[in-house]
Amino acid sequence: MKIFYAVQATGNGHISRAMELLPWLQQYGTVDIFLSGDNSNLAMDAPVKYRSKGLSLYFNSTGGLDYWKILRGFHPLTLKKEISDLPVEKYDLVINDFEYITAASCAKKKIPSIHLGHQASFQSRLTPRPSAKNAVGEWILKNYARSTHYIGLHFDNYDEFILPPVIKKEITDAEPTDKNYITVYLPAYSEQQLEKLFQPFRDLRFQVFSKEIKHPATKSNITFLPVNKFLFNQSLIHCTGIITGAGFETPAEALHLGKKVMAIPVRGQYEQLCNAAALQQMDVVCLKKPGENFAFELYQWLEAKNSIQVNYNHTIPKVLDRLLTVHANTKYRFSNELAKQQVDLPSVLMQYSS
Repeated sequence: MKIFYAVQATGNGHISRAMELLPWLQQYGTVDIFLSGDNSNLAMDAPVKYRSKGLSLYFNSTGGLDYWKILRGFHPLTLKKEISDLPVEKYDLVINDFEYITAASCAKKKIPSIHLGHQASFQSRLTPRPSAKNAVGEWILKNYARSTHYIGLHFDNYDEFILPPVIKKEITDAEPTDKNYITVYLPAYSEQQLEKLFQPFRDLRFQVFSKEIKHPATKSNITFLPVNKFLFNQSLIHCTGIITGAGFETPAEALHLGKKVMAIPVRGQYEQLCNAAALQQMDVVCLKKPGENFAFELYQWLEAKNSIQVNYNHTIPKVLDRLLTVHANTKYRFSNELAKQQVDLPSVLMQYSS
């Protein structure tokens, strides 16, 4: 079997998940990887057959999205050519982890595909949302990578097609300890801002991961570390708790290890607001931003006796079973409605940046 696996390279979670699934998928055939986007700090430790800058999200240094940089990276004519040239029709199975070019190419050529990943879970109205929904954010989550089938991943089984997170083997095999420090991964904030935020807490130790750091450096009570898979895994496994964005993979790994989690969603990132709503249902502490009451919120979070632990083992066999079941039934009709819904994105991006 020839498998096409499209991986979104915005953030680190998509690549991390792909690296876990790849050896399993290779047992069923040849896997060709399409890596799209250029805003990840993790390397794809596998051969990449197709590569594109695609569409990526970028952060500013104040906890939000950099809309102008997102728009500057948008090249409609290049995308149109890539959509036409991508040879999805040559594969028996097309797996798409929230990647626009593959979705549009499959829609244009009427090729069945499976959207596998966290964003696929938002096809269900049962998946948690914030109290104030964002119409454009909803549209993007549901239509950015339209497919004929969906396999969602989320913190809980909110719907029948939603499975638990795929957790790295380094995490599932780990024996967590508490070495009395707090791990921090807030990529939407600059190193300077993070130092200003955490240095006043002299009685606490922090390991702060920053894409601006090339080599480990200690400043008072903060150790700054480069974004590195091994270093981050070790920090997470042995920390007291983690302060991070309201992404998906990192909070899921922390919950699996039974670590305290404080989530601070990236401002303007609707998916992270949805994730925060889901985490709050699980009694995870979520802040809009580290404001005037941050010291009180931080110590209250640390003093809380309860930490949440969720067993996310054994997800990969379930994912493979779903994938193979869909593949065995690929004689379904391709929906013409899908082709209509996979529209161009300029107007949507303009709305999203307003």
